[in-house]
Parts: sequence; C-alpha cells; structure tokens
Amino acid sequence: MSAAFDGALDDYIQHLRVERGLSKHTVDGYARDLVRFGARLSDEQASLAEVDEARVASYLVTLSQEGLSARTQARALSAIRGFFRFLVQERRAERDPTELLEGPRLLQKLPDILNRDEVLRLLRAPTGSKPNRIRDRAMLHTMYAAGLRVSELIELDLADVNLEEGFVSALGKGNKRRIVPIGAHARAAMVEYLGDVRPKWARTASRSCFVTARGKAMTRQSFWSLVKKYARAAGITKPISPHKLRHSFATHLLAGGADLRSVQTMLGHADISTTQIYTHVSGDHLRKMHERYHPRG
Repeated sequence: MSAAFDGALDDYIQHLRVERGLSKHTVDGYARDLVRFGARLSDEQASLAEVDEARVASYLVTLSQEGLSARTQARALSAIRGFFRFLVQERRAERDPTELLEGPRLLQKLPDILNRDEVLRLLRAPTGSKPNRIRDRAMLHTMYAAGLRVSELIELDLADVNLEEGFVSALGKGNKRRIVPIGAHARAAMVEYLGDVRPKWARTASRSCFVTARGKAMTRQSFWSLVKKYARAAGITKPISPHKLRHSFATHLLAGGADLRSVQTMLGHADISTTQIYTHVSGDHLRKMHERYHPRG
C-alpha cells in the first residue's frame, strides 16, 4: 500500500475508535477490509485519487468471484464507502466513488441504544456537589439533550452556548454549523457548571466550554472514560459509548412524535436516509401505538 493510503487509513481508524466510539471488533473488521482494498490498489499501482466507481465495482466483482458471501461483499463496500466519506469530509478527496454503487441488499443493523430509564440513570450518576461532578453532569445532559457527537461536545466554545435562549451551536462534519435546543434540565446543569466551576478552573485565555481542573480542554478519551464510569455506577451492563447517547437522542425524539426532518436537522445529517435508520429502531413504539389506538389493532 502507498504511504498516502496508509496515512489516510490510520486517520480513519482513529476516527472510528475515538469519535465514532465503535467497538474494537468492528474497527478491526473495517481495517481488514480496507487493508485488503489497499492491497488491490497497490497491485494496480493506483492512487487514492484514481479510485472511481468502476474500480470499486471491479473489486467487488473480484470478491464475488473468489466465493465470498454477499454479506462480506456488502461489508467491504460499507468499509470503502465510510472511508471515502471521511476523506471527503476532511477535504482529502474530491468525491465519494461509492455514492452510486449498491451492494447486496441485506437487513440493516440497527444502532444499539439506551432506553429512557437507562438514560435517566446515567444522567443522575454524577451525584453531589464536587466540581468535577457538576461538570460531568453538564456534559452528559448537554450531549443527550442536543444529540451531539463527542467531538462537537468537547469542542464547544463559550460563544457556542446561549443559556438565555437555551441552545448550543454545534460545529459538525464538513464544518457545518447547526443550532440545537438543550431543554430545561441541560440548561440548569450548564448554568451551575458555567457559574460555579468553570471560572475557577479555566485559564484566562481559554475559550473551551468544558475544561479539566488543570484548566485544559476536555479530551475525547477523557470523556469516553467518564461515560463508562458513570454507566457502571448506574448499573448499565450493555456496551456503552458517548455515541450511544446520540443514537438514544434520535430514537427517543422519533418515538415521542418528532418528525424526521426536524431530527435530521438536529443531528446534522446531510442526507435524510442516514436519519431514517432510527425510524426502524422506534418501530416497536409505533406498533404499540397502533395496537392501542387502531380499531382493528
């Protein structure tokens, strides 16, 4: 594989681990698929810039000819698609060569979420009046209330928070900014943190909203550790990551009656098809509503 491919792949794997919070098993699977694809490019002496629809399609045909299952082919396409979408977002590629390609039709894996009770227990886990607990409460409440990605949460600037109106301005993928309301509970947690804790910890020139006791900006890794710690304290045994709060935010909104376009806007999804996955997750709620209210339910 070329040095350019290796470097881009390393950055993408780091993105999957830290920002997406994917499991080691999932990340390793994507890495294996992309290393295999990179080896094919190396054999063809093709650069990343030379990857187009025809080249990806030819690669998938080869996998089929080698006797690999439709699921394996679909996973390979998913890995390549995610990789190039990342490169486009990072402005390291002009376009995604997979956007017009369709893989074998398989049942889509639904995102795992926390139910309402689990979210409530998690939000209540940072108890007490210690400064770090006040900050952690504010971070957890804000992330769930606004459906933020972990990178968006830790990169919030003081100017991005409007407590008077009750919203945050998040800078998402592709440097696209969106305004998201945070609700009364998150607002109260932020008022306490910004009023009582941050002024004592933050360095004079710092504009980061969330800081450590040493005055430095919070990191993704530190917040991820906090989420796991509070999940254990709340008795949540299922695998947990900051991104799971974002999944839960979207699913709970749709289950509560929010329209898909509004949820798409709040999540910052460029394509509504990305948001539609949550309509399947909340399908159980719709089924129960149908059974309860439909005359022939």
